[in-house]
Amino acid sequence: MLKTHHLISISIFSACLFSSTAFSQNAAIVNGKSIPKSQLDKLVQKSNQPDTPQLRDQAREMLVTRELILQEADKRGLIQKESVRDQLEQSRMGVLVAAVFEDFVEKEGVAESELKAAYESVKTQYTGKEYHVEHILVEKESDAKAIITKIKGGANFEEIAKAKSKDPGSAPNGGDLGWVSDKALVPEFSKAMVQLKNSQITDKPVKSQFGWHIIKMLDVREVKAPSMDEIKDQLKQMIVSDENWQKAKFAEMTQKLRAKAKIQ
Repeated sequence: MLKTHHLISISIFSACLFSSTAFSQNAAIVNGKSIPKSQLDKLVQKSNQPDTPQLRDQAREMLVTRELILQEADKRGLIQKESVRDQLEQSRMGVLVAAVFEDFVEKEGVAESELKAAYESVKTQYTGKEYHVEHILVEKESDAKAIITKIKGGANFEEIAKAKSKDPGSAPNGGDLGWVSDKALVPEFSKAMVQLKNSQITDKPVKSQFGWHIIKMLDVREVKAPSMDEIKDQLKQMIVSDENWQKAKFAEMTQKLRAKAKIQ
């Protein structure tokens, strides 16, 4: 009797162990159909979001819903329906056409001459000047005037910026905004900035929608265009995004395929 009980216990343990192993290998089991954990991992990875338990629960529910719909479509005989099969084939062909064209573009689609032409077009946009400036931002005009007086009396601009500026992006760096274009800043700021010489600060506070600014000019230089190699990836993306270019390249691809094929 004890021996039989022992065998039953082993069987139960083995079944539990097998069940646990199967569950660890699958994201879910829907009506006996396993959804591999690898599908869940891939779906989470494709989401480009932090891998959290909440995200995994959402992804798992999505996979379960998909499987339920597939099973229901099969149960209703819809997969065998001619109109459905035609649509599935059209979708399959659409995916394959897009994949072939993408591979063609990646390997031979963008010519060096096209890259050079795009670069010459983009290069003309790099004109004018850019400015290396620091600023201190405060809420009240009276505070800004007091700071200007202190700086003219010998106080350190950068230390005051760290202590007083309300701009969280530049205050820790002593108010440094780096190299900026006058077109990238609010008009009131830009107008005052371009009138400054190196090491000069604004005599009066400059008002903008953000508050009151004290601006210090560090340096000015002509805008320099990057080399073609530096922006090659961006140029390629710009080219392949153009619809007219895509149409022309698709026609070129099909012509090359026909030239190599035996069509009777």
